[in-house]
Amino acid sequence: MTMDRNRYFMLGVVLLCLGLQFRLIDSFVLNETSTRALHKVVKSQQADANAMATNVFMQAAPNPRKALKPPRWLGFVLLTAGGIMTLHALVLPRSGG
Repeated sequence: MTMDRNRYFMLGVVLLCLGLQFRLIDSFVLNETSTRALHKVVKSQQADANAMATNVFMQAAPNPRKALKPPRWLGFVLLTAGGIMTLHALVLPRSGG
């Protein structure tokens, strides 16, 4: 698969939209299924003193929900990368002729 003008432009637009969304929100609140899946992944990677209490809470709580706060700079990075890719796509030669 070659990266032609249309793919660069589409990737740039997607990154611009993601960057705009990350700039406009403060946090994401995951649903119960996503929170439990995130807990299973993170549990195997870290060992802390509260692991037992966390495991009991995740099994006993009726609706555990995790709030993720993305860093402020992430929106700026995505907006910048999307803008650069979109502008780069506009200066590429058209494919097919």
